[in-house]
Amino acid sequence: MIIEHALLPVAPGEEEAFEEAMRQALPVIESAKGCHGASIQRQIENPSTFLLLVRWESVEAHMAVFRNSEIFQQWRLLTHHFYVTPPTVTHFEEPIHR
Repeated sequence: MIIEHALLPVAPGEEEAFEEAMRQALPVIESAKGCHGASIQRQIENPSTFLLLVRWESVEAHMAVFRNSEIFQQWRLLTHHFYVTPPTVTHFEEPIHR
């Protein structure tokens, strides 16, 4: 399992509309093959920036399977018009435990 980390730069003044769109969009992404849950959080220091965390089976499940699916098109229609610049997306391995 991996975690997608995406910083989402929302247009100032559109934050509340974006939050409402995300309430609809989260179930969409969570229905994708290989997705094991997602969450969104608003940054305190810059309230127009949001953090999306998505648990995926693998990077391939996110980048190859999801990104080439009809579900991604639904996700994109709900969310992408809010961004002022493209999101920064990276992937992280499982947590390190002691």
